Amino acid sequence: MRLACWTTYIETMTGKTSRDKGARGEREFAELLSNELGQVVKRKLGQARDGGDDIQVGRYRIEVKRREKLAIEAWCKQVEAACTVAADIGEDGQRTDWVPVVVFRRNGEPWRAVVPAMWFIKAMREDL
Repeated sequence: MRLACWTTYIETMTGKTSRDKGARGEREFAELLSNELGQVVKRKLGQARDGGDDIQVGRYRIEVKRREKLAIEAWCKQVEAACTVAADIGEDGQRTDWVPVVVFRRNGEPWRAVVPAMWFIKAMREDL
């Protein structure tokens, strides 16, 4: 009986610790965006419950992951689903083409981003 209670306690703390680390990562990346873009960027609250993206800036819908074990394909599918569920018509009545982005960071490493290849190629074309 005691072992079962201890196991449940450990699992609960691990889940809470993971959620806390994720929330810290979201705040950290939102602060980075705020500093680099010169505008206030905040994380979405309740997005974990709603299954959406963590941060939205313009047409960029961003899923933030702060993990050691990578699951990039699953994360891409998650943010792509959020883009699909989101309304395609903006407040101005114009179509919004959402850009799904996954950003992630392991301990002691820099932030990295995964974007659809066509968006990367477009950015390269504009830069060359």
